[in-house]
Amino acid sequence: MELELGTDRIRGVIDGQIGWLIFNNPARHNALSLDMWQGIADVLKAFAADANVRVAIMRGAGGKAFVSGADISEFDQHRANADQRATYGEVAGDASRELARFAKPLLAMIEGYCIGGGLATALAADIRIASPGSRFGIPAAKLGLGYEYEGLAKLARIVGPSRARDIMFSARFMDAQEALAMGLINVIHQRVDIEAETLAYAHRIAVNAPLTVAAAKAAINAFERGSQSDEVARVRQLVDGCFNSEDYKEGRRAFKEKRPPDFRGC
Repeated sequence: MELELGTDRIRGVIDGQIGWLIFNNPARHNALSLDMWQGIADVLKAFAADANVRVAIMRGAGGKAFVSGADISEFDQHRANADQRATYGEVAGDASRELARFAKPLLAMIEGYCIGGGLATALAADIRIASPGSRFGIPAAKLGLGYEYEGLAKLARIVGPSRARDIMFSARFMDAQEALAMGLINVIHQRVDIEAETLAYAHRIAVNAPLTVAAAKAAINAFERGSQSDEVARVRQLVDGCFNSEDYKEGRRAFKEKRPPDFRGC
């Protein structure tokens, strides 16, 4: 099922338990335009509201880029000064908040360029899977623009402050092997295999207990964000929900009966 959106540069497709968020601007290497930021938020909200969707996968159309950054051709119109940046930031910020609050597992399938805002978007995923020819970097220092705190904090948490400084100060590009070594991505698959391998991994997650997976994601996110008391309390509620769930009963039954469990997320 394809979602109806206000732009054709973002596609949202639901295929059983898997939701696909597709950056569909291949003529510009999937550079993010303002309408694409809005589309990202709309797709993620739809996936969050659909109980059938258990895992979401982000990918770029065309095979040459995941996302090559923000669409610089729009900068004169939408980001020429601080006031315009604030307006642009409201729309992009809505998408960033949806990425940050998305409670279901989110994978990034990366082929080709993953640059600037594309890398920041990929960092919002829980798992990043890349092809060997992928390239990573944040060239903000070559454009003179500033990078928001949230994106750089996430980068520093994943690769460490020293590597984050290198990435930002040098504005250099990295290949997939270097990205893997620093923890920027989780695994590399050959291009001919990457879609099948990503789907297989997504389905492996999808058959597990959704409440357990959601509680685990919430706990890790809370840790990453400094173990705020309200987030930790929310995690405890989610863990209690797991123990009180029908899925926990089903898991115990399935173990005793030596069969795969049929989790319903309740």
